[in-house]
Amino acid sequence: MTADFQQLTLFPVEQHQTPLPDYQVRESGRARHVSLKISFQGALEVVVPRGFDPREIPDILERRRDWIAKTLKRIEGQRQALPPEHLEERPTQLALRSRNEIWHVHYAPGSTAITLAQAAPHTLTLSGAYDAAPDLGQELLRGWLQRKARSEFAPWLRELSQRCGLSFSRVSVRGQTSRWGSCSSRQSISLNYKLLFLPPPLVEYVLIHELCHTVHMNHSPAFWELVALHCPTYDRVRADLKQAWKFVPGWVDGR
Repeated sequence: MTADFQQLTLFPVEQHQTPLPDYQVRESGRARHVSLKISFQGALEVVVPRGFDPREIPDILERRRDWIAKTLKRIEGQRQALPPEHLEERPTQLALRSRNEIWHVHYAPGSTAITLAQAAPHTLTLSGAYDAAPDLGQELLRGWLQRKARSEFAPWLRELSQRCGLSFSRVSVRGQTSRWGSCSSRQSISLNYKLLFLPPPLVEYVLIHELCHTVHMNHSPAFWELVALHCPTYDRVRADLKQAWKFVPGWVDGR
């Protein structure tokens, strides 16, 4: 879940048999071998050790072709089973499970520039020519979510830090596509604003996980012992987290 160094590069995959998806490469200072990750949105990430020759990646993908195809098929089946509102391009509500809040989204059509405002408690209004530029409207909503996450997660992380006796230097909120959080060697924690959509136990586990990385910058037995000390049910929660992307509406990732 964590990396002290990363470099993202987008590569097209050569056409052969059933086309594989494009992929991103993330270089990790702690990786010892190549690993593949596929998000709930179907994004393929290749994690490689620092200095790994990217020319070897196509052969690795070819050897893992069956696994990639089966995983993508399974994820697509899960996405098709989602309720229609999960994939809607014009969301009418935001189910922020982490805070037990439902925010309603209203639309006020017009010919002016698109703006977003909080019109009432737990109510957002998108005004302007939304239908002409739905991507811009979604971008405004994503920006609001990021600000909301920053205001909610920073104090939550500080409270857990004090409770667990694990300090960190700073916290930032971003919109990662394949990770819920990360911790740098300088004890700087980055959290994914999409955690807002997850149930509280999953979010708390992610925060504790990253706090434990301030002591162990790896996933060694000592790291997991520390996680278990502060989150005794981490095994079950960790398993649930693997399916947690289903809580995040498709439009949030722009897909």
